[in-house]
Amino acid sequence: MRKGVIRPGHIQLRVMDMEEALKHYRDLIGLIEVNRDDQGRVYLKGWTEVDKYSLILVESDTPGLDFIGFKVLNDEVLSTLKNDLIQYGCEVSEHDQGDLDACGRRVSFVAPTGHTFELYAEKEQTGKWGLAEINPDPWPLNLTGMKAERFDHCLLMGPNVPATEALFSKVLGFDLSEQVVTPDNDIAAAFMSCSMKAHDIAFVECPDPGKLHHVSFLLETWQDLLKAADLLTMTGTKKDVGPTRHGLTSGQTIYFFDRSGNRNEVFCGGDYHYPDHPPVTWKAEDLGKAIFYHELYIHPTYLEVLT
Repeated sequence: MRKGVIRPGHIQLRVMDMEEALKHYRDLIGLIEVNRDDQGRVYLKGWTEVDKYSLILVESDTPGLDFIGFKVLNDEVLSTLKNDLIQYGCEVSEHDQGDLDACGRRVSFVAPTGHTFELYAEKEQTGKWGLAEINPDPWPLNLTGMKAERFDHCLLMGPNVPATEALFSKVLGFDLSEQVVTPDNDIAAAFMSCSMKAHDIAFVECPDPGKLHHVSFLLETWQDLLKAADLLTMTGTKKDVGPTRHGLTSGQTIYFFDRSGNRNEVFCGGDYHYPDHPPVTWKAEDLGKAIFYHELYIHPTYLEVLT
């Protein structure tokens, strides 16, 4: 049952050189820089996103993920979910309004996989970048790089995926849209949706807690994906896999790395999910087909390189 979580809102990534990171996320992927704060954090957004930002970059000695925020319907829902998380046994903390730029209070918790999540209800809305509020054009002029439309989802790796799937479904109201199951019928990977998308967050079993596999940004078409692959070569950006197609979600994809080693994905297409749809199931022994439908095997770096 949906409980008022409406979509992924933002992610904070650690990068080791801010100017190199901006060349990557702003100039290559095509996100728009919207602000910098007195803590040195840089805020960016995709051009179709209505909220002020979705990606926060912070300079650090190590790459990786700090937290992921999901937007909820209103402050009443936020308070209800906070109480539900506490009753479920989660350790919950709260961050004051304004701790992040233009964002209201945030409720934070750690999932069994070791990842930090937060919920919030309010963030300044600045509208789609470069487009009028009335009679808008289909896209703005002066987009750069891959012209990423939005931050779409993350795939995270850590232990206790079944417990994390239960938390997200029972407490936060996410649907299990696709899953990978072992021969013993245990969940090895859970793809979960709070919307009509194929997934808004995904978890894959791994012994090390709190690992980021990739952060994903949406492109519009397969042709845009091919141009993105050209840009990776033109800029000497380290590529992982693709362009290719997933079996899971049926989306088309490229994986590559920022200069700090964080894996990114740009993708297009893919399946959809309604709350009454049963989860699509893939067998762990057929994982190659599930992840890389054309190649039918998993590239060695794909499950080994994490931040």
